[in-house]
Amino acid sequence: MQPAPDKLFSRAEFVASAGTPREFPVEGIAEVAFVGRSNVGKSAAINALVGRRRLAFVAKTPGRTQTVNFYDLAGAGRLVDLPGYGYARVPKSVQAGWDGLVGGYLSARNSLAGIVVLLDSRHPLTPQDQRLLGWLRPFGIRQLILLTKSDKLSRSEANTRLKETQSKLSPYVDAVVLFSSINGAGIEQVREHVANWLLAGDAAAGNKRPPA
Repeated sequence: MQPAPDKLFSRAEFVASAGTPREFPVEGIAEVAFVGRSNVGKSAAINALVGRRRLAFVAKTPGRTQTVNFYDLAGAGRLVDLPGYGYARVPKSVQAGWDGLVGGYLSARNSLAGIVVLLDSRHPLTPQDQRLLGWLRPFGIRQLILLTKSDKLSRSEANTRLKETQSKLSPYVDAVVLFSSINGAGIEQVREHVANWLLAGDAAAGNKRPPA
């Protein structure tokens, strides 16, 4: 019997922090990766999903996370926190290293069951976001879009932003969700999506979808 999504996420534990692809954990368990701009709220989203305050490190300074961080869900899957991209104050040499690390993970990880792409609900689909989405599309990997920090918008503003983003991305992604790690918006919906991906148990092939 499969555990309920909330029970699955409550078992999360830190596994490894990898600065190079050689340091990635051995494959075999389905993984869902979280990717987005620096300071978009990836670590905060993971903490909200697992119901813990400090499982994933939330840096006060954007661009500080420089490793791929893996979190195990009692052997039923892993959550993977990828370094943020696009922070202007990071030296270009460091940013290039991050790009190679993230690109190496996303393009070659056979255990990857899906990608959660985080966009700031106040400024979604920046040119950097659009480049990332365009780069991901040919891989045919399931994607879930989170519009983070939705608590900073009024209800009407948030709904307008949701509809605008859905109209642009719905052909290419599984869903677009308004999300806030502060007021809990979207948490249960995201847990259900991610749990379904992980518990399907066929990350190597069955979770692929053809490019739109």
